[in-house]
Amino acid sequence: MANTFKVVSHDVMPASSGTPEDLYTTPSSTTTIVIGLMVANVHTAQVTASVKLVSDTSGGGRTATNTTTFLAKDVPIAVGQSKNILAGGKIVIETTDKIQVDCSVADKVSVTMSILEIT
Repeated sequence: MANTFKVVSHDVMPASSGTPEDLYTTPSSTTTIVIGLMVANVHTAQVTASVKLVSDTSGGGRTATNTTTFLAKDVPIAVGQSKNILAGGKIVIETTDKIQVDCSVADKVSVTMSILEIT
């Protein structure tokens, strides 16, 4: 198994407010650990941001399939500020799982995510 640290970044997102945009999708035959996720406000006014985990994989011993969950919902971010969405926690995402970002204003958050891909 290979372990590869990576950074995933997007200068501004989402393309349309109210429509979460994909930041990252776990490739096939890969498990990914999200180590950190920073969201910065690049707008001239306060915005709110949401981050979702979209998962359709099996749920670690549960018979049910995972579903979409919020890692953060409508978090206010002041002008020129950033938020650490995971605040020291880590998230494991499996093949086809994805991280999506939304904002109250289109193209007004800049996102940086640190990950470890295990193949």
